[in-house]
Amino acid sequence: MEAVVFIGIPGSGKSSFYKERFFSTHVRISLDLLKTRRRELRFLEACLETGQKFVVDNTNPTVADRLRYITAARAARYSVVGYYFQSKVEDCLRRNADRKERVPEVAILSIARKLELPTVDEGFDSLSFARLVDRQFVVEAWQDEPRQNGKLNDEI
Repeated sequence: MEAVVFIGIPGSGKSSFYKERFFSTHVRISLDLLKTRRRELRFLEACLETGQKFVVDNTNPTVADRLRYITAARAARYSVVGYYFQSKVEDCLRRNADRKERVPEVAILSIARKLELPTVDEGFDSLSFARLVDRQFVVEAWQDEPRQNGKLNDEI
C-alpha cells in the first residue's frame, strides 16, 4: 500500500503530474475537490481502511501540513512517497494565468513564502524532485542541495 504526498506551490504541475503518473492506480485526495477538511479526512480514512493507494494532491507547504497524512499512512502500514515540485514563482504565475480555473496570485505568493522543503526525516520512505522542462515532467532522486532561507537556490 502506498501513500503519495505532493509538495509544491500552485501552478507547479501537481495535478497534471497526478493525471499523467497516478490516475489509473491511485485515488486522488484533493482539498480543492473535496472543499472541506472534514470531507478530506473521511476520504483519507476510507482509503486507509480499504487499503487503497492514494495521492494527496494539495500544496502541503509545511512540515505540519504533511505530517497529518504521513502519520495516518504510517499508522496504517503504508509506504509514504513524497514528490517536491521544484519551480520558480514566476513560472507558476505564468502557468496559472493560462488556466481556466485560476488560483488568486496572492495564494501562490503566500504559499511560496511559507514553503518548507521536505526531508526524509518527516517519515517519507522516499523523496523525489519533480519539475517541468519543456512541458515534460523530469523526476530525479532527492538530493540535499544548497538552501537559502529554506528554499533551493534555483527557486529564489
